[in-house]
Amino acid sequence: MKRLLIIQTSVDLVRIDPSHIVYISSDGNYSTMVQADGEMRVLSYQLGQIERMIESQLEVEGNIFIRIGKGLIINRTYIYYINASKQKLILSDTLNFNHCVTASKEALKQLKELIEKENIQ
Repeated sequence: MKRLLIIQTSVDLVRIDPSHIVYISSDGNYSTMVQADGEMRVLSYQLGQIERMIESQLEVEGNIFIRIGKGLIINRTYIYYINASKQKLILSDTLNFNHCVTASKEALKQLKELIEKENIQ
C-alpha cells in the first residue's frame, strides 16, 4: 500500500499522496504546498519541520523530494527545466501544469549535477 503524507495542525488534517505534491515553498514560519491539481495549501510549519515529516512518515519513498536551498522542497519527478544562470526551475507534468520557481544559482547548479549523475548510473 502506498504511503500518504499526513500533515496535521490544531484545526485541520491533510492526507496526501506524495506524488501529488509538486513543491513546498517557505514563507517564514509558514509553508505553501502546491499540488498537481493546482490547489495551494498554506501550512503552519517551517520547511525543516515538513522535511522531517517527509523523512519519518515516507522513509525511502520520501526520496522523491529534494530540498533546494533554504526555501524550497521539490518533487524530483516534476523537474522539467533547470537554468542555473537564470536561477530558473520549471516543474511540470508537461500536460496540465507548469510551475516556474526560483532558487539560488548554486542550489540549481547542484540540482542539475545531481540529476545528470543519476541519469548516468
